[in-house]
Amino acid sequence: MLRVAFILTALIFIPTGLYLYFLPPTVAALAGVAPLWLARVAGGVLLAWGVATLLGSARPDGLRTGALVGGNLLTVAALLPAVVAGGASLAPGLRTALTVLILLLGALALTAILAYPSRRSRL
Repeated sequence: MLRVAFILTALIFIPTGLYLYFLPPTVAALAGVAPLWLARVAGGVLLAWGVATLLGSARPDGLRTGALVGGNLLTVAALLPAVVAGGASLAPGLRTALTVLILLLGALALTAILAYPSRRSRL
């Protein structure tokens, strides 16, 4: 179950990172992203995090599991205020998609915490 949490998290971050990295200028102008390099840097960071998470799924340990949980919860903490505060200004589809993403990343973090084997089971 722990590996599933790693793989599903990677399957969220890798496509998002690739999309942001190769974001067309027309979409960037529509979304209000003024400096296009900012979207490219964010896409590169998300892509690198997704690849690291996917590679970490091969051998999950305490450090990698902590990084997965921390990364997911930090992403939730960054997106949640934006969804709550900008509720009326966001398009309904975008608000729904971000809410689903928040719930999914939170559930994956919780799954990783609960699926990590205790010390007694490893002895």
